[in-house]
Amino acid sequence: MNLIKIYIIAVIIGIITQASGAVYAELPVSLGSGDVQRSALVSTIGITPNSNGKSLTTPSAWGSAYGSVFAGVGIESRAAYLHGPAFTNGVGDGSAAVGFGIGNPVEFVGLQAVLTIYDLSSIGRYGMSYQLHRNLGSANAFAVGAQNIMISSGTDSVPSYYIVYSQGVLASPFINRANGTTRLHYSIGVGKGEYSEKSQLDALTGKGANGTYVFGNFAYELFNSFNVIGEWNGLNVNTGVSKTFYINNIPLAFSAGALDLTGFSGDGVRFMVGVGTGITL
Repeated sequence: MNLIKIYIIAVIIGIITQASGAVYAELPVSLGSGDVQRSALVSTIGITPNSNGKSLTTPSAWGSAYGSVFAGVGIESRAAYLHGPAFTNGVGDGSAAVGFGIGNPVEFVGLQAVLTIYDLSSIGRYGMSYQLHRNLGSANAFAVGAQNIMISSGTDSVPSYYIVYSQGVLASPFINRANGTTRLHYSIGVGKGEYSEKSQLDALTGKGANGTYVFGNFAYELFNSFNVIGEWNGLNVNTGVSKTFYINNIPLAFSAGALDLTGFSGDGVRFMVGVGTGITL
């Protein structure tokens, strides 16, 4: 499997999910007025996860819902095993995605659908990703998902499937009482495809052909709704930061990170940045 686009696609999906999820997390339970009323939500279903990114290349079980729409773009400094000046001769590139979320994951289930453009220099390469997610209460959630399915011709991305459980830690030191959100979050999941299969170049350079299938992430709010992130994506360790800003109650989510921090896959550290936004109709 060619991993050139895998990481940045996952970053895009994560950012736009978080952008739309931030809208969802702050909707009043009645969903009637459309006003941001976190206090109503907290009083009804308790403490909720904060609205910043919680992973870079791995999924979390908190998804978009309630008629939200979202979009995001991301770039990476270079793809694995490609070297040279960034963004020249295919060394670095970007991806973009748009999607929507429907349903009610608190009372039943939410469905998130994402259309990803794998290469900004060739918009004819695209694929779909879906996630069904359910909020279990007590700031936790469960989801099943499929990524890179219904792909266009000429695309080397491989379909991937996963299940994931996410939790916002409810211990007193990890709760932001000012806004009713958790500071510490983690997810653990199992998947195949991008979570289990290394690239041909990894195999040729003696790094093996298989990942661990198991992935996980954590995020901790340091200050001012600013999350630090660490994760294992089945193939390598990544770390980064994320923050969501609000402009007229519309979220703008930023994430930046360093990828491939170990020698288990790839050929050295790479860097990425992404931005996404979403609204509820």
